Amino acid sequence: MSDEEADVVVIGSGMGGLAAARAIAQFGGKRVLVLEQHYTLGGMTHEFSRAGRYRFGTGLHYMSANAGPFLGFMTDGRAQLSPLPDEYDALHFPGFDFAVPATKERFRERLKERFPAESDAIDRFFRTTRWAMAGLTVRNVLASFPAGVRKGGAPVVEWLFPSAYRSLRDQVARSFRDPQLQAVLAARWGLYGTPPASSAFGYHAAVPLTFFMDGTAHPVGGPQELNRVVLQILRRYGVVLRPRQQVHEVVVEGGTVTGVDVEDTATGRRYRVRTDTVVSAVGVRNTYALIGQSHELADLPEERSAIMLFLGLDQSPAAFGLLGENHWFMPDLEEHDSRPRPPGEGTLYVSFASLNNPAVRFHTVELLELVDPKVVDEWRGTPESERPDSYRKFKDELTEQLLARLEERWPGFRETVAFAELATPLTFETYQHSVLGSFYGLAATPRRLRSARAGCRTPVKGLFVAGQDAWGSGVVGALAGGLMAANAVLKPRQLGTMWQAIRSGGTAPDPAAPWEGYLRVAGIEALTPTVRRIRLAPLDGDTMPFTFAAGQYLKVELPVAIEPIERSYSICSSPGERGFVEIAVKHEPDGLGSGFLHEELEVGLAMRVSGPHGAFTWQPDSPHGTADTLLLIAGGVGITPLMSVLLAAADAGHTGRIVLLASYRTANEVLFGPELAALRSRLPGLEVSVFTTDRQVRIGSDALLPHAGPTTRVHLCGPAPMMQELIGRLTDLGVPREAVHTEAFVSGRSKETRREKAHAIAVAAAAAGVTEFMIGTDGGAPAFPCGPGQSVLDAANAVGVALPQSCGEGACGTCRVRVLSGAHESDDRGMFSADELAAGWRLACQTLPTEDLVIGQ
Repeated sequence: MSDEEADVVVIGSGMGGLAAARAIAQFGGKRVLVLEQHYTLGGMTHEFSRAGRYRFGTGLHYMSANAGPFLGFMTDGRAQLSPLPDEYDALHFPGFDFAVPATKERFRERLKERFPAESDAIDRFFRTTRWAMAGLTVRNVLASFPAGVRKGGAPVVEWLFPSAYRSLRDQVARSFRDPQLQAVLAARWGLYGTPPASSAFGYHAAVPLTFFMDGTAHPVGGPQELNRVVLQILRRYGVVLRPRQQVHEVVVEGGTVTGVDVEDTATGRRYRVRTDTVVSAVGVRNTYALIGQSHELADLPEERSAIMLFLGLDQSPAAFGLLGENHWFMPDLEEHDSRPRPPGEGTLYVSFASLNNPAVRFHTVELLELVDPKVVDEWRGTPESERPDSYRKFKDELTEQLLARLEERWPGFRETVAFAELATPLTFETYQHSVLGSFYGLAATPRRLRSARAGCRTPVKGLFVAGQDAWGSGVVGALAGGLMAANAVLKPRQLGTMWQAIRSGGTAPDPAAPWEGYLRVAGIEALTPTVRRIRLAPLDGDTMPFTFAAGQYLKVELPVAIEPIERSYSICSSPGERGFVEIAVKHEPDGLGSGFLHEELEVGLAMRVSGPHGAFTWQPDSPHGTADTLLLIAGGVGITPLMSVLLAAADAGHTGRIVLLASYRTANEVLFGPELAALRSRLPGLEVSVFTTDRQVRIGSDALLPHAGPTTRVHLCGPAPMMQELIGRLTDLGVPREAVHTEAFVSGRSKETRREKAHAIAVAAAAAGVTEFMIGTDGGAPAFPCGPGQSVLDAANAVGVALPQSCGEGACGTCRVRVLSGAHESDDRGMFSADELAAGWRLACQTLPTEDLVIGQ
């Protein structure tokens, strides 16, 4: 068995494990390794896809509208949330319904309106709720302290906060006489998974009665967007993340952690990671099993698992009057632990995430019912592929039973279902790797509150627990548990810095880094039969979250399939416009990205955007803004970034000479005619000439001659052949090469083409036994390796060799290098003249060596 070393090993990549990993790496300066048994990182924030179009969350259905300091810290304030309707939880009891509104004050007032005879009792109950919530918090924080402090403090906490330790049923019975009022306030225990007769009131006070009382929301982009942001931040702090790693044992010697034994399930390799600190985010039961001490938890009650039905619809649920609120169907006024209902007949939770996530195109519904894991005992232990027909029959009958409950509430709903798949406790055992498919971790009972084993501390020195079992249920509860584990691991002098950062909402973004997030499609306009202008606006508010310079572009993720594709589009609106940003897109024949934007895009959809990018910029207050002549040359839709330049010049009151030469194939393809006409009155020095190649009129030397000279600044954007030709002509006319700025209008297949070339090079190299090429430089710096199929730019970045760069996809032309010797595959994107190409100038991001190279700059 091979050995590795790490300062800290985190087992499990749920939000609790990731929170602990970040805090320990960031504030403790430790080398942290995260091991995840699943092939996908992120725990219950990951999503899965079905039928080529539906995406489903696995654990996060809604959250507080106020993301709070914990989530703010984990995402550095980058989480974008879409609010649920004001009445976000609709409760359906036999004989009556009750809608839960946002804010605790409105909830309390609605209860008083419905149950006026108990008005004073309602006020007293909410005071008790605050006290019970405080008790749970104090108990959980105490659980992160050493054993001596915990042992002495636990009885004091229970004495001070007795309501936190009572059962939910007991507390509502003490508080109210009306059984319907008791039922309303005891409902939604499904948010933490333990029925009222067994659950500790502290958990109920914390989750449905406090955490969700500021209103609720859903992550824009789905739970996976939180996952994406968090993982991106962790990598910035050097955290190593490994999926498909099964931890078989936490090695303990003399009562102290010394390492973990791991199997890489993708390769079968077994290895040990030597470490003195392990944070387990796989639940208390799994953690104690890894040290051979499962018997220590015998006094804790069993947990519930769940069945979940995932539905894909062929029309919006809005057709049934649904706005995105959650629906809870209760078969009785009270859930009875002693005689639980059969699966399919218990309390049913129904959520409509697609109505609350503006980034989705296809509608989904998720149904959840908490069940005894024993309902699948007869099939437990059998591989999924070998389960008998009786298991399939069980799932099919349960699916129909749940659909019938929806049909009863919303007649006709069954006909809209295009896809259905049921998850059982066996599913959660497999993918969540929880004991008997436990959905929320340890049962939220008074016995859990009193247990020394339910928290982030263990009897083993160096072994800590993160996640739901260290604090409470749900993604944010797991996150809090991860911070409690970090609180126990870090040194006292590091904790102040950590909690200060958490209170401030994480690390402020680098102002020089491109913004990343979602923008809403606010308008679509046809400029020509083949070109659309698309307006993107903030999701909320009226101010764009970033500024840009004229000539820059955005990268946009297009949801053309389950896995989105990314395309780059130049901005055509003014940098001075703060309410929106616009792009113009030409419909390319067979273009996957442009086809979606022209044929399927609808107003209201949110799309993930990063930007601004690019150095193809012009600013009127910079030195280059005072050139004698600003010559703008466009080919077709290459006029897009140049329109932004013209608008910026007009906004700045620019009076200098600006010449626009725009070339199109036909008069029907001419873009921005009205806008250019309006700009003439704002730009006294503007000259516009339009050329159409169908009449054999091109931009040649004659057209360039009156405007080209040593004091001319040129911005050139268009098809590659046109750009290559005009760069040479401009040079011949005396325009300095450094004054010619280019941006390629490339097709959306650029990365695909490069990948195909890279694959062919890698296959050929492997057949020849070549494992790497060497890239030398003319400056005498050491040569660096480049793997077959790797670009020069990627190889340089991998070893820290600084090359100028921006977009990485051949659009901006920043990464110019000169290949002095060596064979290679490349695509110049029209960034160079024929003479420059002959001299060896290439784009590093597009150049793939096929033998050793020597480059210069």
